Amino acid sequence: MIILFCRSSNVSPTKPSVPTEPFEFSSGGRAKGMSWRFLIFVLVFGVFAPSTPAAPMSDSSANVDWPAYLGDKGRSLYSPLEQINRTNVAQLKVAWSYDTGDKGEYQANNLIVAGVFYTASPTRKVIALNATNGKEIWKWDARSERSGPAGGRQRGLVLWQNETGGEQRLFTGVGNHLYALDLKSGQPIRSFGQNGSIHLGTGLDVEGTPSVGLNTPGVTYKDLLIIGGLGGPGALRAFDARTGLRRWIFHVIPRPGELGYDTWPAEAYKTATGLMPWCGQSLDEKRGIVYVSTKTAEPDFYGGNRHGANLFANTLLALDAASGKRLWHYQIVHHDLLDKDLPCPPVLLTVTHEGKRIDAVAQGTKHGLLFVFDRVTGKPLWPIEERPVPKSDLRGEEAWPTQPFPTRPAPLMRQGYGEADVSTISPQAYTNTLERIRLSPNFGPFPTPSLKETVMFPGFDGGMEWGGGAADPDGVYYVNVNEIPWLMQMVETRRADGTPVSRSEQDYMGFCAPCHGLDRAGNPAGGFPSLIDVGTRKSREQISLITRQGAGRMPAFDQLSEPQRNAVLDYVLGPAQSSASRPEAGIAAPTARSVAPPYAFSGFRRWLDAEGYPAIKPPWGTLNAVDLNTGQIKWKVPLGEYAKLKARGIPPTGTENYGGPVVTAGGLIFIGASADETFRAFDKETGAILWQAKLPFGGNATPSTYMVNGRQFIVISAGGGKSGRPAGGSVVAFALPERPR
Repeated sequence: MIILFCRSSNVSPTKPSVPTEPFEFSSGGRAKGMSWRFLIFVLVFGVFAPSTPAAPMSDSSANVDWPAYLGDKGRSLYSPLEQINRTNVAQLKVAWSYDTGDKGEYQANNLIVAGVFYTASPTRKVIALNATNGKEIWKWDARSERSGPAGGRQRGLVLWQNETGGEQRLFTGVGNHLYALDLKSGQPIRSFGQNGSIHLGTGLDVEGTPSVGLNTPGVTYKDLLIIGGLGGPGALRAFDARTGLRRWIFHVIPRPGELGYDTWPAEAYKTATGLMPWCGQSLDEKRGIVYVSTKTAEPDFYGGNRHGANLFANTLLALDAASGKRLWHYQIVHHDLLDKDLPCPPVLLTVTHEGKRIDAVAQGTKHGLLFVFDRVTGKPLWPIEERPVPKSDLRGEEAWPTQPFPTRPAPLMRQGYGEADVSTISPQAYTNTLERIRLSPNFGPFPTPSLKETVMFPGFDGGMEWGGGAADPDGVYYVNVNEIPWLMQMVETRRADGTPVSRSEQDYMGFCAPCHGLDRAGNPAGGFPSLIDVGTRKSREQISLITRQGAGRMPAFDQLSEPQRNAVLDYVLGPAQSSASRPEAGIAAPTARSVAPPYAFSGFRRWLDAEGYPAIKPPWGTLNAVDLNTGQIKWKVPLGEYAKLKARGIPPTGTENYGGPVVTAGGLIFIGASADETFRAFDKETGAILWQAKLPFGGNATPSTYMVNGRQFIVISAGGGKSGRPAGGSVVAFALPERPR
């Protein structure tokens, strides 16, 4: 035994010595500003300390927050923390976990502020936890304010604070309302809006108050909260963060005299729907520029009533954050007919391009293409080519003749499905998929909807998805991609004998069948429930309320007139619950906004083999690194695997994946996302798996990482529910083992 004594006049004989000067640990665990006595203690302790990597000790000033959705307002998903790194990541253990008590798709990227963890649960409760141990501090349920469906799939919260940090509040969307909550108590701030909330359908410059939801957090700029939404006529709005008053609006469907008005029919702004920027926004705070990714116009698969390029659908927009004035834009899909809405917020990063440092913005797409622009000028870093795409054979449709393709980077996934892509996991799968592809061929990334069935690949759920991409300071972009085939087919709204389908069935085909199927059987694996015998599970009034307000994946259909709504409910529920005897249920001509198209989409259908695996040669899901200094793909690896296929000796195939990655200064990429309930850490240089751990449910959310009291945590929402997997509602945090004090 060796004992070291340090003489000091200020050391108490009954207490351990402490440094006389303030110090803190950096993210790498090095001490700064230490006294010489403490330095001697650290050096000697280091000689005899155990060699197992562990979290260092530190004082309470060593805190690093995760204060914004996807890490920062640039949505970079990057953390400067490096305590957990390549050398010690294998030592990660569960530090704490918390069960929300909810069950469903838990997709929240969680906030950590001043040692407190904030999450939005699968049923949109807001919960505050101690970030070091997961102990509950408070829980708020919007049902304490108003009844009705809360909705699901909430991907996070917004923190706003003034420049001095003296004022703080959380914003959350529940149902049709946006609430402002106090961080300490979790209670609504009554000075905001009307007694603590605003209706999201207000301030849209349309008649009435449409049903509008919010599933992805907005972004704050000074005293503004900038948000998109779900449903409604298409707009981006800025609200005063203190009062809730609207400060500006950008009409995504242009009005007379506004740029882009001539890319629509003359009265489209009165009748068109969709386009709401649902996937989130990013902000260059220094320049005061907000970047917005927009949605497809509706209906998604027939555009005969909206001829033209349809600005600003499927567009990356750069707006002045203070005023909403357009600075530049680029439309990534013209006159979209394939539900190729931009799925993830733009990512801000800095690259070296042609010998110069360029502040750039990168936008991922469902078809696996990555578009990169100078974020100030909007100039593409590499040329973008307009290439011919197939014409439409549906009467009344005018498909756009070309679509944009960047020349760099190369596509992050296959851009078509040919006979060389048929499944190889079994002889039966090979034969069956080969036969099907010959009957229903694929026509590349932009097939036009047709009465003939086709394989839709890239698929409806990506390519890239809402989890987003991560970017490190070296200009490398990391993103996960799906390579899952789907089937696409349109049907006429007249029967084979020429007789028209009833108005109620037409409306069902136009508004409901795209998700629930023409046969009403739904697609549970995709989150679309069966409507067969739905009347035995819910009352007519409950179903009617859901159609008005939305629930789960379903948006609000407030554009339906009451006679239309009743007719659709009659069709779904059958004669037993018909509204024929109801005096208010007369059938009236639908409004222009709600006229069903002459064709209906037959429904979202993944193409799976007889065993339930994707009917295409693996990989089915990948993680990718793209060097945006050069535009070259750095590496690509499978993301996820199936235990049964592994037991058969099949190499990792990757799986369908939802939720994004986090990249850290420790050289790591953390990601859940896969359909195997596994959380993984990859080496950011090589793509090698360095650590993995099982989760109670699928981690279909983007993780967060933070430091409290000098200890780094990596945490993920685990709710499953995607890809037909079990559902729950847990939070799981990992950290290195603590050293004994």
